[in-house]
Amino acid sequence: MFSELVVLGIRTGTIYRVGLPDGQVTPLYKDAGVSPDGVVVADGTVYWTTMGMPSRDPSVPGEAGLDYSARNGGLHAVSFDGTGARDVVPNGTLTTGKQLAYNGSLYWGDREGYRITRVNPDGTGLTDLIVNEPDDSGMQECVGVTVDATQLYWTQKGPAKGGVGRIFRAGLEIPSGETARDRSDIETLWDHLPEPIDLEIHGGYLYWTDRGAAPKGNTLNRAPIPAPGEKGAEPEILASGFTEAIGLAVDDEVAYVSDLGGRITAVPLDGGASRVVIDMGELLSGIAGIRR
Repeated sequence: MFSELVVLGIRTGTIYRVGLPDGQVTPLYKDAGVSPDGVVVADGTVYWTTMGMPSRDPSVPGEAGLDYSARNGGLHAVSFDGTGARDVVPNGTLTTGKQLAYNGSLYWGDREGYRITRVNPDGTGLTDLIVNEPDDSGMQECVGVTVDATQLYWTQKGPAKGGVGRIFRAGLEIPSGETARDRSDIETLWDHLPEPIDLEIHGGYLYWTDRGAAPKGNTLNRAPIPAPGEKGAEPEILASGFTEAIGLAVDDEVAYVSDLGGRITAVPLDGGASRVVIDMGELLSGIAGIRR
């Protein structure tokens, strides 16, 4: 089971360690960059993405007024003791780094880059796996990502409160003779979701956080992983009432959800009552579990 969590503070650019079950908070690294978003921990190293510096339209309030289309996102690493920080790829290699996954390589969603990309932890082997055609609909923006031994899963959340979010699947390798822009092996597993964000695979199920409007939005969901060529079953909502659910870390018996309200919530996988581990008082994005 997880002994602690790593979670990202968006506005402070801080990576935190959060002890379990007591919720004791310790800063791990205080210079994580502009709008850190996705995080994984592997082999004693914390890897995270940054969304980069947005421009703001002063006539549009809140998050809707932020434009992240400038290519200034990044992928970074630091040792678990807070030393040896480095860029895995140079800043500007990606546009808007979102959720992050690891299976020996690192995979991330690039929202305003309209793509899913992979790289080795040392920065070599940079490869786009999915590249969508940009448009103004918000439908082509890639956000969450997870992988198993052979398959890539990702979310395209669609416009805010749009109810047209989707979850896709494709192979980890691009079919021979095809490119990241014209793959024939992409499956749409779920559609018309509120705003699916982060993904994890656990015990034959796909789990995901969802922003969007109630009653199906701001939830933690799961459904059995569909067989090849099949659509996903109706999702089971494990918990609701989050303040813009973002990050997800699934343990053996409990899932942890971070949200923009600043809370980390523990959700039992058996359907028991959820509990708030801690309210950190700042916007939280990605979260990862640590076993000791």
